[in-house]
Amino acid sequence: MSQVFVTRRLAPGVADRLGDRAIVHDGEEPLARAELLRAVRGRTAVITTLDDTVDAAFLDAAGPSLRIVANHAVGTHNIDRAACAARGVLVSNTPGVLTGATADMAWALLLAATRRLGEGERLLRSGRPWAWAPTFMLGLELADTPLGILGMGRIGQAVARRAAGFDMPVSYHNRSRLPEADEQGATWRPLDELLATSTVLVVTCPLNEATRHLVDAERIARLPAGAVVVSMTAGVVDEAALAAALDSGHLFAAAVDNFEREPEVDPALLAQERAVLAPHLGSATVRTRQAMGNLAVDNVLAVLDGKDPVTPVG
Repeated sequence: MSQVFVTRRLAPGVADRLGDRAIVHDGEEPLARAELLRAVRGRTAVITTLDDTVDAAFLDAAGPSLRIVANHAVGTHNIDRAACAARGVLVSNTPGVLTGATADMAWALLLAATRRLGEGERLLRSGRPWAWAPTFMLGLELADTPLGILGMGRIGQAVARRAAGFDMPVSYHNRSRLPEADEQGATWRPLDELLATSTVLVVTCPLNEATRHLVDAERIARLPAGAVVVSMTAGVVDEAALAAALDSGHLFAAAVDNFEREPEVDPALLAQERAVLAPHLGSATVRTRQAMGNLAVDNVLAVLDGKDPVTPVG
């Protein structure tokens, strides 16, 4: 039996590094749960994605041979890490390599939302009559607009670096303040103060039990009227509350790249003209997906060789 099971087709050339040690589910759709549990039986390593739930049932199905679950993602909210630790199963992720691509995507979404690009393209494709006018589809400019970043990890810091090119003052909130060298001129603020002073809010903090629906209806209401929200992490922003704030006019626009019940999107969000919605494209460049896949493979190969993972999750 092959030692490694890969739950999804990887970027070109990545899985080739595993040779005949691996079986790859050569598809873009996740395996049904029952198929997944059959496929992991007896494996030494499994490369998973965020759609693959790694829990007690998964570990039971894999059996005592399983040594590592290598998540093809930065997040690990799909993995019961305590259950893995109890059985001596290592967990790894793919940090760092997707930082730039995800920060770029946050800015793409922000520009699309503030300049109403989605609305404009839908108008042109619809064939409806239109004409330029001084008041036609007015958007927002970013220069001198206060930018708040919720989650100043690698991706948040990359978003902040790009803000310098737009002449935007930057504030951020983490559970604790960063060393000054990592702040890049940004100002740490308590969460409620950050919300009250951010005309643009970019959410990049990881999803966990402490951050789930952290940006709920009450906190969205604390943003200035006419603010813009960009959500890069599923589950941190309450999607129903976000849609309601767009519907009421409290928010000028919003953009979301990663959804709580993915691939399902809240119908209330789909109905909002001022919502820019992307199908989880944050890391979707050839270079980045190859880097993520290669890092997952590096972790697996290290463990198969009796070494520690390259990027273990403690």
